[in-house]
Amino acid sequence: MDFQAGILQDGSPMESLEKQLICPICLEMFSKPVVILPCQHNLCRKCANDVFQAANPYWQSRSSLISGGRFRCPSCRHEVLLDRHGVYGLQRNLLVENIIDIYKQECSSRPLKKGEHPMCKEHEDERINIYCVTCEVPTCSMCKVFGAHKDCEVAPLQTVFQGQKTELNNCISMLVAGNDRIQTIISQLEDSCQSTKENSEAAKRELCARFDTLAELLEEKKSELLQRISQEQGDKTAFIQSLICQYKEQLEKSSRLVETAIQAAEETGGAAFLMVRPPNLSLPAGAHMEIVEASKGGRLEKIEQGYESMDAFSVSMDHLAEAVRALDFDPAEEDEEYFDGEEEEVEE
Repeated sequence: MDFQAGILQDGSPMESLEKQLICPICLEMFSKPVVILPCQHNLCRKCANDVFQAANPYWQSRSSLISGGRFRCPSCRHEVLLDRHGVYGLQRNLLVENIIDIYKQECSSRPLKKGEHPMCKEHEDERINIYCVTCEVPTCSMCKVFGAHKDCEVAPLQTVFQGQKTELNNCISMLVAGNDRIQTIISQLEDSCQSTKENSEAAKRELCARFDTLAELLEEKKSELLQRISQEQGDKTAFIQSLICQYKEQLEKSSRLVETAIQAAEETGGAAFLMVRPPNLSLPAGAHMEIVEASKGGRLEKIEQGYESMDAFSVSMDHLAEAVRALDFDPAEEDEEYFDGEEEEVEE
């Protein structure tokens, strides 16, 4: 209903219909139009194949077992996926073909109007039907014979028209294919950006895990060394305490001997002096000789000089500090080769 209303409102229904039957690639009326699913736009099968071949230059060399490629609709930029048959797998639009046949029959039956063909400005009754190659302008036969272009090289207008039209169509196909490639590169760059972000997060997590493992290892080593220091402290303290007990016993015994010696020294009689015995000591009478021996000094064990020092448990961290400062990422030669390959591909 909308299509019919548009024709009725337009002053030239056939011109409106002709606009609907023009291929967006070759800008001519559809030839064997095919439907591009799912956007429902139409293209000439040859134009669609040219665009498809430009977007998939290696498609013909692929195995028949591999699925076809893809290209974008030149009208709406919708991505079209094709099977292994390529463009020839698209459905022919028979309705549009029938409309084109009816349109051509209608146009052939209409009388040509004078205003429908460009006319020469110098010769108003002459149609422009040749092309001046020298001046690169269309002109008429009279201008070639008697006019300004009589010494110029000319060619049939239709031949030049077809040649330039073909060149224009090729340029359009190349531009469309170039846009597809650019869009593909943009998609690849966007994917690379997302992959870079994801890989960076993964690298951060891995680096944090490695440092956490190193911190745990350092903590375990610190606990081990502290335990060894505590063990050495306990051993030395226990030994010193045992010596203290021994020296205290020696001191107590020596004190009692001192008292006995004092008592013996106070006796004036020889018999009484010789009968003095140390109290609480199982010694026979006249044991002053034992006191004399004790006065010469004890034979208890002593600690060596510097026994209390813990210098043997000092740890040098200089080499570890240098190693930590020297930590860096490993050179990724594969990544450099990858980027070099990408640069070559972009240049191509």
